[in-house]
Amino acid sequence: MRAYIVGGAVRDALLGLPVKDRDWVVVGSSPEDMLARGFRPVGKDFPVFLHPATSEEYALARTERKSGNGYTGFVCYAAPEVTLEEDLARRDLTINAIARDEDGALIDPYGGLADLRDKVFRHVSPAFAEDPLRILRVARFAARFTDFRIAPETLALMRRMVALGEVDHLVAERVWQEFARGLMESHPSRMIRVLRECGALAHILPEVENLFGVPQPAQHHPEIDTGEHVMMVIDRAAAEHLPLAARWACLLHDLGKADTPADILPHHYGHEAKSAERARVVSERLRAPTECRDLAVMLAREHGILGQADVLRAETMVKVLERCDALRRPERFLLMLDAAAADFHGRGPTTDASEREWHAGGRWRAAVGAIRAVDAGAIARSCADKAQIPTAVHGARIAAVRALARPQPFPRDSEGTANEPSA
Repeated sequence: MRAYIVGGAVRDALLGLPVKDRDWVVVGSSPEDMLARGFRPVGKDFPVFLHPATSEEYALARTERKSGNGYTGFVCYAAPEVTLEEDLARRDLTINAIARDEDGALIDPYGGLADLRDKVFRHVSPAFAEDPLRILRVARFAARFTDFRIAPETLALMRRMVALGEVDHLVAERVWQEFARGLMESHPSRMIRVLRECGALAHILPEVENLFGVPQPAQHHPEIDTGEHVMMVIDRAAAEHLPLAARWACLLHDLGKADTPADILPHHYGHEAKSAERARVVSERLRAPTECRDLAVMLAREHGILGQADVLRAETMVKVLERCDALRRPERFLLMLDAAAADFHGRGPTTDASEREWHAGGRWRAAVGAIRAVDAGAIARSCADKAQIPTAVHGARIAAVRALARPQPFPRDSEGTANEPSA
C-alpha cells in the first residue's frame, strides 16, 4: 500500500496558495485492506475511505470507462494493480494530475509542472471529452486563476464537446454547484467568458448569453453592451466580497433587457418585471437555493426604483419596503442594496460626478431604520377601532420616512428616467 497526495492540494501548494483539503490516492490496496486498517468507507460510486485519525479522504487508484452520456456515464475499476499513472490519466487538467508521495517527492507524468510554470490549462488526455462537467470546471478555474490561459487544443476540444451536445446531458444540480463556486471566485466574469468562448453558455444559461450585443443608453452605461455591464457588475460584487445570493442576483438582474423591442432600443422601459420573471425561471431551472432565487427576483424587480430614492415620495418608499418585507427581513433588504450598489458601479468610466457615487443606498438604509423604529404595538393600543390599526401603522411609517433629511436629488436612474416610477 502506497499513498499519494493528489489534485488541488498539490497544485495550490506549488502555487504558494493555502491548502484547505488534502485528497489521497492509494495504490496497491483493496477495500478489504482499507477496512482492516480502520478506514471508514464513504464512497458510493467507487471506493473512498476516511482516515481513522485525520478523516482525510483516501481513494483507491482507479480507471474509468465511458458507458453513457453526461458526467455520470462511467464505469469505474479499482484494484491493487491499477497504477498511479493510470489514475492520474483520468484527471481533467495536467495541473491537477500531479502527485506527491509521503516523502515529498513529486510525480508528474503529464507535464503539469510545466503548465503551472507557463500558467496554462491543458487537458491530460482525450478522455477529457467524456465528461462535460469538465467544461464548467475549466471555466471555474479561469475565474480563480486569473493569469492562466486555456491551451488552444483544450479550447478546441471543449468546443467540439459542445457541438456534439455533451453539455445538454448535465443535470441542474451539478451545473449549479460549479456556477456557485465560480461566482465566489475573485473574477467570476472570466467563468462566463470562457463558457461563451466555447459555446457552452448558450446551452447552460441562454438568458445571459442573449444579453451580449444588447445596447443600453451611453449616457448612463458608457460600456453600452448589456452583457458587458453584467460582467462588470458581478466582478464588482466579487470585489466587495458579497455572498453568493448577492452575486447570483447581480448575474440575473437585467435578463429582461434581452426582450426589449428593437424599436425602443437602447432604452429598456419596464424591463424590471421581465427580468424578475426570468430570474425566477432560471433559478428554479438550476435548482438554486431559495435565498438565491428570492434575492435574484427581488433585485431584478426593484433595482430600477432603488436608484431613484432621492426623488421618491415617502409613500412610495414605504410601499417598496413593505413589498420587500424589509421589516421582518431587514438583512435581506440591505443585502439587496449592496447588490444594487454593485449594479450602479458596474459600468464604464463616466465624467458625470453624480454618476460616481450611489447616494440612494444611504437613503434606503435610513428609511429601513425609520420604519423599524415605529412602535406598532403602541399605535395598536391607542386605536379605539382595531380595524384602523394597519392604516395607522402604515401612516406612521410614512411620517417617519418623510421626516428624514432629504439630500440633494440626482433625479435619474440607469435608464435616464427623471420622474418617479410607479411603486
